[in-house]
Amino acid sequence: MEPIRILIVEDDLDWLRGLKAYLNRQPDLSVEDTVSTAEEARELFANAEPKADVVLMDIMLQDEPAGIGLAEQALLSWGAKVIMLTSMEEKDFIFRSFQAGAIDYQIKSRFEELPAIIRAVHARQSSINAAVAEQMREEFRRLKRLEHQFKVKEVSDLITPTELQVLEMIDQGHTQTEIANRFFISLRTVKIHVGHILKKLGSPSSKDAAQKIRDLGLFERGHTTGGDGKED
Repeated sequence: MEPIRILIVEDDLDWLRGLKAYLNRQPDLSVEDTVSTAEEARELFANAEPKADVVLMDIMLQDEPAGIGLAEQALLSWGAKVIMLTSMEEKDFIFRSFQAGAIDYQIKSRFEELPAIIRAVHARQSSINAAVAEQMREEFRRLKRLEHQFKVKEVSDLITPTELQVLEMIDQGHTQTEIANRFFISLRTVKIHVGHILKKLGSPSSKDAAQKIRDLGLFERGHTTGGDGKED
């Protein structure tokens, strides 16, 4: 059986030499090449024939999370399976690596587990860190929900009920003249409301402002009312 071909992308040269020697002692593993900078890796993925079945990719290269983008390039250019290497569990970087196409990750201090991980990944088995990855995804979703809630509250505190009604009618396709007639106010007053809205939301147009409010779900919280006070 042919050994599993491995490429290591790692900027710590001492650790790189040690890892290469350790993996090459495994009878079914072969480190075919190593690179230590993001530039070298990009050039290799762009111009060379696939040299590896599995890529061990350091997340941080020259103090930048360049390994994340390189993971996607390794997948697209070579079809290689990517295992991310990290010194600590940086959840955001690891999650972004999974989004970029990485299959697994490993803490560097537990390098002795890498041979088994490489074999599992090469055999297309599920990531041994699948449960951890799912926990990170759930944490990411939770943080995004909290971020959304904060944005909703911030905008709710910023926009007045009247401005929200004006925006909702704009979102429904009404003109400023129609809005003025609906609320029995002057067209100038409507324009003043729209001007305040654009300034508060930093939007280039009333349609853009309405889109922002719709995306936050604020139109679902209230109803547009006419001059007679009845709901639509």
